[in-house]
Amino acid sequence: MNRPFCELHLHIEGTLEPATIFQLARQQRLTLPYADEDDLARRYRFTDLQSFLDLYYDNMRVLRSEDDFFALAWAYFLRAGIAGIAHVELFVDPQAHSVRGVAETTVLRGLRRAMDRAREELAISSSIIACVLRDQPVDSAHAMLEAVLSADVAVTGLGLDSAEAGHPPSRFAAVFADARAAGLHVVAHAGEEGPADYVWEALDVLGAERIDHGIHALDDSALVQRLVADRIPLTVCPLSNVRLRVVEDVAELPIRRMLDDGLCVTINSDDPAYFGGYLDDNLRSIQDAFGLTDGDLDKLCENSIAASFLPDSEKARLRQQLTGR
Repeated sequence: MNRPFCELHLHIEGTLEPATIFQLARQQRLTLPYADEDDLARRYRFTDLQSFLDLYYDNMRVLRSEDDFFALAWAYFLRAGIAGIAHVELFVDPQAHSVRGVAETTVLRGLRRAMDRAREELAISSSIIACVLRDQPVDSAHAMLEAVLSADVAVTGLGLDSAEAGHPPSRFAAVFADARAAGLHVVAHAGEEGPADYVWEALDVLGAERIDHGIHALDDSALVQRLVADRIPLTVCPLSNVRLRVVEDVAELPIRRMLDDGLCVTINSDDPAYFGGYLDDNLRSIQDAFGLTDGDLDKLCENSIAASFLPDSEKARLRQQLTGR
């Protein structure tokens, strides 16, 4: 993949491969409830979002120290280099770690070390978006945001993730108002399992600048018009949608319609260790399913650059790479 794609929907904890889980467990002398890597991999068959989240959070027990978070992120960046990714805005779930006694600074410092090394050795730029776990209390989200803002590692934005059904974005209006007041960008998962109404809430209540997933936005024609008019990006994750049974096959996703309707759709990998593919794998899956042309792929790449929170000068540099390759 020789286009300078930006990956904008990537949960760093979702890059925790079985081999890394066992490696960290051995270092910590931690006994896992799996016989071996193959046994763990067989459990990556999900019926819905919650069945994935149960395993996702359980596997995080191996992430304890700054070095663990460095190892996690560095392994991802090495794979991102193979995929040809130029920039990534990675999600992290601080609440999932602080509840286990792992401080926000520990998480962020480990990630930052890997991010700095990736810039120097792989020419991959990156930033951090801390995410609110929407199925946790609002007070916990406030505490997380305060801790992250007080840390010595800068974050770019605040996101909203975890179990969507029954947890509307509006619950966290005050948290996201504080984030915007602190100068953070705002994004939100909406319209994956939840309805189009959740996308409206993410936009109008949280002030979201990007919608993560957003598949069900197409159920509401007025919402589609709004997204097109305001150039609100959608960070679609094809293989994730299949593995979590949002659709049965990649070909059922409305990606062709999104492009034809003028939506700023981007392609991402979400939790690639769990969903069977990194960004290049996701792109190949939709290229085959929809017969995408080089022009379509150029458009998807351009969308990812435009939708990023990079400075304009960096966006111009990546666009020059895209057009001059």
